Amino acid sequence: MLRARGGWWWRGLRRCASLPRALRVREALQAPEPVEQVKVQVCGGGVAVCLGWVRSVRSQKEVLFLHINDGSSLESLQIVADPSLENRDLTFGSAVEVQGKLVKSPHKMQNMELKAETIRVVGPCNALLFPLKMKERHPLEYVRQFPHLRCRNNTLGSLLRIRSEATASIHSFFQVANEAKESAEKTHFFNVPAFLTVSGQLHLEVMAGAFTRVFTFGPTFRAENSQSRRHLAEFYMVEAELSFTESLQDIMQVMEDLFKTVTSTVLSKCPHDVELFHKHIAPGQKGRLEQMLKKRFVIISYSKAVEILKQASQAFTFKPEWGCDLQTEHEKYLVKHCGEVPVFVINYPYDLKPFYMRDNEDGPQHTVAAVDLLVPGVGELCGGSLREERLPFLESRLQRLGLADTYQWYLDLRKFGSVPHGGFGMGFERYLQYILGVDNIKDVIPFPRFSHSCLL
Repeated sequence: MLRARGGWWWRGLRRCASLPRALRVREALQAPEPVEQVKVQVCGGGVAVCLGWVRSVRSQKEVLFLHINDGSSLESLQIVADPSLENRDLTFGSAVEVQGKLVKSPHKMQNMELKAETIRVVGPCNALLFPLKMKERHPLEYVRQFPHLRCRNNTLGSLLRIRSEATASIHSFFQVANEAKESAEKTHFFNVPAFLTVSGQLHLEVMAGAFTRVFTFGPTFRAENSQSRRHLAEFYMVEAELSFTESLQDIMQVMEDLFKTVTSTVLSKCPHDVELFHKHIAPGQKGRLEQMLKKRFVIISYSKAVEILKQASQAFTFKPEWGCDLQTEHEKYLVKHCGEVPVFVINYPYDLKPFYMRDNEDGPQHTVAAVDLLVPGVGELCGGSLREERLPFLESRLQRLGLADTYQWYLDLRKFGSVPHGGFGMGFERYLQYILGVDNIKDVIPFPRFSHSCLL
């Protein structure tokens, strides 16, 4: 991810001030002083590399005003030109190339504006046929119909910048040093049946056995066919594994620190983009997030959670019972009961969780050292556990499940230098859904295959 930091772009620009130079809208708006012969290139409308489009056109008798946006900021750059430069292809949504002088703007609402000398329409746009209309605030339900165009909408543009900043913050937090079912066909691509993974955790444990603390951030696939506002068939997940820890508290601390660090970064570095969501989609969410960041997350046991649910005056669709999984309605109630603060629910029933979670060896209510992080309005955001590092325990359980042969390689990890360890996973899109207050998780993926791309 490239950013205009430390003034490097400005120093380079001054050295080459005699030559036209492509300049991002964000850079132009943040320029500390006027610059002549600046070239702001906004590519779109069928051009191979798309940076933005004309957001508004206003022609007066003595002056022509344009607003241009290339996706680098929520705010557009105002272009001031002679009316003679106007032509019929200069419309909302058209791609243009403008050359002129960057000057201080006389208006208080903007720092800089560009006095145009030439305006070239690179790619025309039929504004009547273009689904997005000038000066209209399209609801998310409408723009969802146009997945190939909706990134040009202000709301989705802000979302992508927020995703990009959150992605960079996650990598920074973990200290990275850089800026289905089997096919019915008789043959298989890998010559053996292969399946889509719902997690990278088991293979991440392989890495944790050599590097102590590791993480991965990549695509994964939903195990169940869940068609809801909280689920995606394909999504991105942050997963981390920590060796040499016997405490579930250590895992929860990393989960809480990650959540607070990334959220603080997004709020501070994408204020205008976040404000768009908090003003028009989820009023009051910013204040709730700021208060949440100041508080410690609540910790309750699964058994305590079931007691709370059983004593609730609210009628649930699914009756809460010890030994049954917590439903979304239960999770949301628990968060509300605890004061709308994120809640860690720990120590789930042994028979409810996967084989790799560590046996607490407690009774008569047999539990494992598992944890789920529940957040307001959404429910579960993160899930994790201490892993079962003891070979006899793990071997016994896999044998009962008939999986010992399949997971022989996993058992080997417990035979050779096994250490207490644990980890967790966080759904990235669900995280964004929560901090932005978006009702439908499908609205935080502008275009599925590019859901994780960082913006340059």
